[in-house]
Amino acid sequence: AAGEEEDPLAMVARGEAPPLTALRTYNGTVYRWNRPCYGVSDRGKAHLRIENRVLPAGPTVLDEMANAAFFFGLMSKVLSHYGPIHEVMSFDDAKSNFLAAARQGLSAQFTWVDGREIRAADLILNELLPLAREGLESKKIDSEDIDRYLGVLEERVKSERTGAAWALRSWANGDATGVRPEERQRRITKKMIECQKGEEPIHDWDLCEMGGADQRWESLVYVGQSMMTDLITVSPGDLIDLAASKMQWQHIRQLAVEDQEGCLVGLISYRDILKMVGRPSREPVAVSDVMTENVLTVTPRTTTLEALQIMRDRGVGCLPVVEEGRLVGMLTESIFLGESFSLIEGELARAQESNGGS
Repeated sequence: AAGEEEDPLAMVARGEAPPLTALRTYNGTVYRWNRPCYGVSDRGKAHLRIENRVLPAGPTVLDEMANAAFFFGLMSKVLSHYGPIHEVMSFDDAKSNFLAAARQGLSAQFTWVDGREIRAADLILNELLPLAREGLESKKIDSEDIDRYLGVLEERVKSERTGAAWALRSWANGDATGVRPEERQRRITKKMIECQKGEEPIHDWDLCEMGGADQRWESLVYVGQSMMTDLITVSPGDLIDLAASKMQWQHIRQLAVEDQEGCLVGLISYRDILKMVGRPSREPVAVSDVMTENVLTVTPRTTTLEALQIMRDRGVGCLPVVEEGRLVGMLTESIFLGESFSLIEGELARAQESNGGS
């Protein structure tokens, strides 16, 4: 397709923005720390942006702004302070520092310029933060903004409470309570969402508590919380032999049928395929010849109780989940069997504990 594109220079000469399809396709496969991204809006206006991928996650907007202020302030000053970094730090040391930071966070030990050994937190507090402040001041950034954002980062480093550290320490809270891993994940995610809606940076967050009753039911309120999203599907024109093979490979009994746009057009079951067994030999049979077209569906916001009632009343073992006509998930009776087992298992374990383990 790129080879058929009109000469971009000719388009520029006419005052039009060239799509540069080949460049954009190539650039979409390259993920450098910093990369230029070119695009053309629906109105035909070209735009170029520099995508910076080095900033760590917030996890709040305030924390993310603090990260950005620290990074940009430091980049404004680091060259004049240290000189060309490759002249004062070896590549091997830079690589080791990178890996240590990724593994140990603020507790990492660095080999810094001129061979100095220093802990990450001490380096930030005593050397890099003052440099970042000088850099922001040199760019005429408002002093109140500098104090606010660098102050957030300073307190985060002093408390050693990054987003990752908060999550790991919250997870460890469940070690003594016996809370199951999937339940810990749900509680941590819920707590994080609640805290993100507030205005407090990560270093002021309380750890996620792991005591109390199992709240697994909260993850089963809506279909979108429990549906399968890793879907195996077929197209209407596929042969039923392919559909049967996919069912056998994946140990499933139904397959959703979707068109090229990802829209649900039917459902084919193993029973549908079995009906073809024993019939006189004839031309190959397509999925569209045997699939059910008028399929019962639900949406991700359908309540789980409503979906269960539909499955029970209509005698179906699965429900495709669609959103704006597109297939986004599948709800099956096997999902509820697994969830029921876990819930009953948890209740029996708690009942046994309350009876003294007998």
